[in-house]
Amino acid sequence: MCDSCGCGKTEGFVITDPLSSQAEKTGHEHDHLHGSDHTHVHSHPHDHDHYHHDHDHHHGDLHAHSHGHDHPHDHEDHHNQGTHRLRNIELNTDILASNNIIASMNRRFFEGRKTFCLNLVSSPGSGKTTILEKTIDIIGKNRKIYVIEGDQQTLIDAERIGRTGVPVLQINTGSGCHLDAGMIESALKKMDPEPDSILFIENVGNLVCPALFDLGEYRRVLIVSATEGDDKPLKYPLMFESSQLCLINKSDLLPYVDFSTDDFIRNARSINPGLEFITLSAKTGEGMDAWYRWISEKSVLFAGK
Repeated sequence: MCDSCGCGKTEGFVITDPLSSQAEKTGHEHDHLHGSDHTHVHSHPHDHDHYHHDHDHHHGDLHAHSHGHDHPHDHEDHHNQGTHRLRNIELNTDILASNNIIASMNRRFFEGRKTFCLNLVSSPGSGKTTILEKTIDIIGKNRKIYVIEGDQQTLIDAERIGRTGVPVLQINTGSGCHLDAGMIESALKKMDPEPDSILFIENVGNLVCPALFDLGEYRRVLIVSATEGDDKPLKYPLMFESSQLCLINKSDLLPYVDFSTDDFIRNARSINPGLEFITLSAKTGEGMDAWYRWISEKSVLFAGK
């Protein structure tokens, strides 16, 4: 994971109810659903990592000894570059392990409430918010729907979804480029979805980091656009490998763009042979019925677990 984009610093997220416009800064003191305790990974402002404080000097007296000779010599460096790399690997492993524990608790919560949860992932501009609006308009006639929106800074998508009348919360991740299970846990505490409902999580637009983070969802739905290129699966294999359904959106543009649906599906299935596909257009409605049927069929399977 990349420290420069904030992936390792997920504590400063903000959850906002766009209807009340009240933001809550969530960090070390946020509540955890299910009454569980878990360990946070904290970053330090100094430029080296201390793993379980296993070094034998104090911050205040770091190498404070003096020498009575002036010839050059080397001291053993306990914080050498190799150690930094090793400890970064351990930190990343710990972040994912902690995330997976919370994701498992989220999953049990969804199963207990019979809340059918889908994690919608895509690159920016794929049309997933438009798909979600159209889906709410149809599916929401028969099922209670909730939405959690992920975005780095704005409330734009949550406000759009809020106009459909469904309960929605916005999670702003700041410099982070993905949602994680702890963010979803905190949102669920505020949202408290009803039994037998559907929860759509619209993840941050990014095909890299969201692939690493299980949120506890029942299925991960990848949305791509016909304008993005049929080599997308080869460039972002982990996202395609970790998804169960791929929606190929903007089919109305297929006559005008250099995109081969057959090549795209072949590339994707070379990575994930079990991946399902639906080609549709949120703008024209073409193929949307197949998407609605998929939701209905999978929600019945989920409820029967």
